[in-house]
Amino acid sequence: MSAADSMSSPVPAATAVVIGASGGIGAAVHARLAADPRFGVVAALSRAGQPALDLADESSIERAAAYVAGLGGDVRLVFVATGVLDAEGAVAEKSLRMLTLDGLTRAFAVNAIGPALLLKHFAPLLPRRGRSVIALLSARVGSIGDNRLGGWYGYRASKAALNQLVRTASVELRRTHPEAVCVALHPGTVRTRLSAPHRTEHLTVREPAAAADALLAVVDRLDASHSGAFLDYRGDPVPW
Repeated sequence: MSAADSMSSPVPAATAVVIGASGGIGAAVHARLAADPRFGVVAALSRAGQPALDLADESSIERAAAYVAGLGGDVRLVFVATGVLDAEGAVAEKSLRMLTLDGLTRAFAVNAIGPALLLKHFAPLLPRRGRSVIALLSARVGSIGDNRLGGWYGYRASKAALNQLVRTASVELRRTHPEAVCVALHPGTVRTRLSAPHRTEHLTVREPAAAADALLAVVDRLDASHSGAFLDYRGDPVPW
C-alpha cells in the first residue's frame, strides 16, 4: 500500500493536530484538514487557543498534549506550523554587528527549543502501528549547504538546529514506531506576517491556502523511507 493509499483509508476516527494554527500557514492547514473526511478530529493549538500552547512554556505544551490524548482516536498527523523571524525580540540580522543575546535566544527558543519540546510531548501520542506523520515547518535558509547569501544569522542557525532535531528524533522514533514519519518541510515564500517585511518583486509569493495544499500533498506521499528528511513544498530534498 502506498503512502497516499494509506492516508486515503486511515484508521477510523483518526486525529490530526495543527500546532501554530493561528498563523497564516497553520490556519490554512487546519482549514484543509477540518474539511478532510479522513480525520474525525482536527485539533487547533496555539497561544491564543484553549488550551493555550506557548513554545516558551513546557508545562503548556505538556497540557496541550494531554488534551489531545483525551480527544480519543489515533493521532495520525501532527503538523507544526510555528516560527519567528523578526518579531517578539528576534530580528533578521544582516550582519554580525546586529547580533544580540536576546535576539538569538528568542530565535532558538521559538524555532528550535520549542519544537524539540513539541516532539518530546507529542511523538509519544503516535500509535505504534500504522503510518503516522509529524511534519515541522523549517526553511530553506536553514540549509547550510545552500547558504550563499549570508545574513539572517539567528533564523538560519535556529532552523538548521531544528533540522538536526528532526533528523535525530526520526532515528529514535524509528525504533518504536517503524511506520512513523518525522520530517522538516520548507513551505516556500508565503504571504504571512513572518514574510511581510522581506517580500520583494523578485520572489514568487504564494497564498497560505496554496501553500497548505502543496504541503499536505507532500505529507500524503510520505512513507517511512522519508523519515528524517528535509523536503520542500514540492517534495524535493533540500540540502542540509
